[in-house]
Amino acid sequence: MVKTVLIVDDDPTQRRLMRAVCEKAGYPVLQADSGESALDLLRSQQGHDIGLIMLDLRMPGLGGMETLKRAKSFRDELPVIVLTAQGGIDTVVEAMQSGAADFFVKPASPERVIVSINNALNLTTLKGEVSRLKRKHEGAMGFGDLVGESTALRHVMKLGERAAASNIPILISGESGTGKEMIARAIQGSSERSRLPFITVNCGAIPENLVESILFGHEKGSFTGASAKHVGKFQEADGGTIFLDEVGELPPDMQVKLLRVLQEGEVDPIGAKRPVKVDVRVISATNRNLAEEVKKGAFREDLFYRLNVFPIDVPPLRERAEDIPALIDHFIGRYNAEERRDVRGVRHEVLEVLVAQAWPGNVRQLENTIFRAVVLAEDAYLSAEDFPLLRDEFAKAGIVSGPPLVGGDLPPAFEPETGAPADASADHHEAVAVFDREGHLRSLQEIEKDLISLAIETYEGKMSEVARRLGMGRSTLYRKLREHDLEVRRAG
Repeated sequence: MVKTVLIVDDDPTQRRLMRAVCEKAGYPVLQADSGESALDLLRSQQGHDIGLIMLDLRMPGLGGMETLKRAKSFRDELPVIVLTAQGGIDTVVEAMQSGAADFFVKPASPERVIVSINNALNLTTLKGEVSRLKRKHEGAMGFGDLVGESTALRHVMKLGERAAASNIPILISGESGTGKEMIARAIQGSSERSRLPFITVNCGAIPENLVESILFGHEKGSFTGASAKHVGKFQEADGGTIFLDEVGELPPDMQVKLLRVLQEGEVDPIGAKRPVKVDVRVISATNRNLAEEVKKGAFREDLFYRLNVFPIDVPPLRERAEDIPALIDHFIGRYNAEERRDVRGVRHEVLEVLVAQAWPGNVRQLENTIFRAVVLAEDAYLSAEDFPLLRDEFAKAGIVSGPPLVGGDLPPAFEPETGAPADASADHHEAVAVFDREGHLRSLQEIEKDLISLAIETYEGKMSEVARRLGMGRSTLYRKLREHDLEVRRAG
């Protein structure tokens, strides 16, 4: 979702100028004429959509500097660009020390403003990603790091939060790429073992002859090639959590040893004289139906019951398609920051196709698809051309994959009265765009302003004719001219 810019300035002319620059670049805008109203907006429901503040430092009442400090007190991650008519070094230093992301002296060129906004938003995204990776490294990820608001995901999160309150063994099942490890990390990060070791083991990727040594360790000289003592994964995880991914791939003899760890809380390193006690929380995951594997004799029944004390089933992405838009926004933001791109979002008709896909590779496949599209993109919004592997799907939806739109071109204009697509070959004036860059409907206020401008141009500033054609009185028309800050230039 494109971030909303909040413009805070007591000067209405400056607000209009900044709004025009931001909207031309594709950013929705909210406005406040004082520090007090800006803080009220941030605390309101609309405040959740605000991704950046452009803040004038010189305002009556609550000044810009104090507004900056108060905003940062409850929205510390929110980037703030300060504007000032006086570029004193002391003022700039104080603003930056208070948390401002950038500053410029009014008046600033539109290019300077947009570069500043893009850099601030990308830096914020990158900081968020660094913070997430740091929490991941420290074993402190939580359920707030999961992306999505679907009923299915909320159910998984609710189960995970309950499981995190105890040391009960957990079995997470689901297709490959659904995010089972993320769920496991969120459980550990929400438990009393947070910030303690979190050791992951892909049981299906270990050569069969090395499974025992890797999981349980070995002593020096215990077998050919054992030139040094090796501490197994369970001992590495002592005090924390071990995540056994694809646990259904374990060979039968290792299933027996794993069962002993779960029952006795101790491991037997190869060549050791005595068992080693370990305190480990076990979370396992599988993309198989282990109950069926038990029936076929491919998985030990007693181990299955030991692992499956608290089962959590993660639904595939096709069953929680309402999470796809949020995931796409998340991945676009991440790869914008990592690849230094400036993709704002996805065209609405493209998003509909993406949401309708089955995604057999689940979240992992979606992430890789968006990564490729961000790298390929030549427009501010991802189009069908940026998804070459889905060309057939776009064709089925009636979306022709042609050359990508460049330079922030708008979607095709529509006739203001009929709503039909404008015919470029027809002999008429340029139509008023009903849709914005993302293909969503523009606000009535924006459309009205453009329509009045078009009428003034069409009828050469003859206001009586303009008012008659628009179906309004002259007094109403002049009031709207003032509201939209429009000028009238008569022909000749």
